[in-house]
Amino acid sequence: MDAHAEPEQTRHFTITSGPSIRQLFRDVVAERLPGRRPPQAGMLFDAEIDPCWDEPTFLGDFYNEILHQDTCQTTTADGLVLLAVLAVDDRIPARHRVQAVELLFNAATVAERHLADTWPATPPHADPLSEARVGSAVRAHTPALLNRWSAECPAVRLALAGLAVVFPTDRTLSALTPRLRTFIHQHPPGTDIGDYVRFVLVLAAQDEDRILTVTEGLTDACWTGTARGAPTRARALHLLGQMLTKVPRIRGVPT
Repeated sequence: MDAHAEPEQTRHFTITSGPSIRQLFRDVVAERLPGRRPPQAGMLFDAEIDPCWDEPTFLGDFYNEILHQDTCQTTTADGLVLLAVLAVDDRIPARHRVQAVELLFNAATVAERHLADTWPATPPHADPLSEARVGSAVRAHTPALLNRWSAECPAVRLALAGLAVVFPTDRTLSALTPRLRTFIHQHPPGTDIGDYVRFVLVLAAQDEDRILTVTEGLTDACWTGTARGAPTRARALHLLGQMLTKVPRIRGVPT
């Protein structure tokens, strides 16, 4: 062995773009966020990437980088701008826009969903300061998302309806009934979409007694329950989150 030989260099796998969806995300973010970007954007712009990435694994890693294992951290609020710009760009396939809106919903409701899930115990990974910053960030992005309602496909509209009731305003709540009327007519109670849409409208009405009654009725029927002593809003958002995960996967909702 040559004692003067150069030490073996660590191998780095460099791929120019990775999965096509990564390239698309990168193009959209580069155009819409030309200045300073959050640290999570490194997964789009770094030259060295995981050589094992295909579309599903990249998406899983990318979304987890923003909302890590469904918990809020100090950088989570900053990373949400990536989801917001992806969700409003027509170049992004609808199924991915649905996922972006769903993740914004999940981020905004982390504290309440986890509280309902662990009640009466405190959620083990709670970070109230980061969760508050995340909630404020999602609230700031929501109007631009809702302004796209008329241009969106049905699946994205259903996801937007769920996000709308997290941050109720007189304007958005009064608009939900006419906006969801088509879904109500096409999907009766007892169907996944029908139950979801009607539950959104119950939340929009902001009648706590009615919300509690419907939450318990739907939970008993087919969803994971929560402790009856938990706050009503927390229980309702926990249920709505479960229902929302089905939206992009429900047959008959075009994307």
